[in-house]
Order: sequence, then structure tokens, then C-alpha cells
Amino acid sequence: MNKNNKNRAFLKWAGGKYSVLEHILPHLPKAPKLIEPFFGAGSISLNAPYESYQLNDINADLINLYKFVQTSCEKFIEALTPLFTPESNTSAYYYQCRKEFNATEDPFRRAILFVYLNRHGYNGLCRYNQKGGFNVPFGRYVKPKLPIQEIRFFSKRFAQAQFTNLDYVDVLNNAPENSIIYCDPPYIPISKTASFTQYAATGFNLDAQETLANTIKQVVSERLVTVVISNHDTPLSRQLYKGASFKSFYARRFISQHAHARKPVKELLAIFSNENI
Repeated sequence: MNKNNKNRAFLKWAGGKYSVLEHILPHLPKAPKLIEPFFGAGSISLNAPYESYQLNDINADLINLYKFVQTSCEKFIEALTPLFTPESNTSAYYYQCRKEFNATEDPFRRAILFVYLNRHGYNGLCRYNQKGGFNVPFGRYVKPKLPIQEIRFFSKRFAQAQFTNLDYVDVLNNAPENSIIYCDPPYIPISKTASFTQYAATGFNLDAQETLANTIKQVVSERLVTVVISNHDTPLSRQLYKGASFKSFYARRFISQHAHARKPVKELLAIFSNENI
């Protein structure tokens, strides 16, 4: 896939799939509908044209934001633009906006601030504390980009999409026949020192990984659907996804803040269909 033909998401997103599209898109067969239970920033659906989409994420702030972009794109851009100035790119202003985001219950203002925090915060992280407060620190970028073209493309591509804020199990169990489901869950840790107790803080622990794998197998055994799932290529991944066909490739993951430590990581693509279940 030519880089110039790839559509970027308007949010920065840890674990986004923009850089590995060429490894994933060829394994998404033609179908009337593409379903993403773990939508995130949306690089897959932005580059995989289907007749209809169900785009789901457990993060309510994310789905709230996407619904405003879908229905009120130009109003949204107009409200967002004043937050992308040299005066707004300071530590003091960032923390003021973060405090406002955590306090406000106004859905439109919350959506605007979410994009500001995403583009100005550290490494494009989306992280909340145990009380539900957004707590990503200031990123100290020279000139954060106001992604107007990307927002407009998103709004146009998903003008008729269904955005949902549901548990992934419900999304999988209600997928219609002949749909394609792409799952991009939080990844299984590759470090031997990483504990699942620590990983559970993200809301997706080992039990959730097992539930996801078992639910996929059950759904594919009962209906004519294809499910493609991404994860780190680990012995546990291959054990959980036993029965799928596997594709493995290397991806450059920007996990470390030190450039010299950013090494390629082996990723796994597991493809479940009625042919291999």
C-alpha cells in the first residue's frame, strides 16, 4: 500500500494500526459490513471501504466525540480551532484544560477538549486514574497539528456508521451473518517482567483475553462470519487463538520514550472463519 494512499486518523493513538495496514487489510474479505469491537482511533476502517460499519469502543468519551464529528463536523472544527494556537501549547494551559475536561459534564465541550488533550498530551496516550480522571501529562510538542482534513474525512467516511459504546462480548454476540469483525484488543504483554495484575489496570486482563478468544470461537462456529484479531505474537496468543490461521509480521512499536530502544516487535494476525473452526 502506497503511503500517499493511506488515510490517517485524526487522533494520536498508542497501538494504532496505520503503520501495519498492508499486513492487515489483505486479510479482511469483502462483505456488506465491517464491525470493530475495539475501534480506537480507527485506522483500519478508515482504510477499508465497506457498505456499512459498526464502530464500537468501551471508552464513552471516544464514542461521544465520534458522534459529534459524524453529525456536526464543521461546528466541531470551528470550536476546536482556538485550542490550537501557540498560547494554548503551554503546560499551564494544558493542565487547565485537563482539569476542565475532568470536571465538565457538557458532552460537546468534553469532545472538543478530548481532541486538544490527545494532540497535546504525552505520546498520544489515553489514560484515566481509578476515579475516572484523565491523567496524561503534557507532551511538550513544538507545534501540535490541528487535523482538519482528517476530521473531515472521518466525518464523510462514517456519515452513516453506527457508533456504539458496548462491551465487546455483546458486539460479537450480536454480529449479523456475513459480516467481517476486526478485533484490536489491548495486547498481551511481551515482557517477561510484565504482570497481568499491572495489565489489568487497563481493564483488559488475562481473563478478558480468554473470554474474547472463546467468544470469537463460539460466534464463528454458529454463524457465517469472519473474525480477524491482532495481538503480540506470543505462545499465549497462539494458545488462545488455537484453530485460527496465523499470519505473523514485525511492527515498529513506539513503546519506549528512548528512540534507540524502539525495536520491531513481532505481531500476530489470527483469522477465524467457518473453514478453520
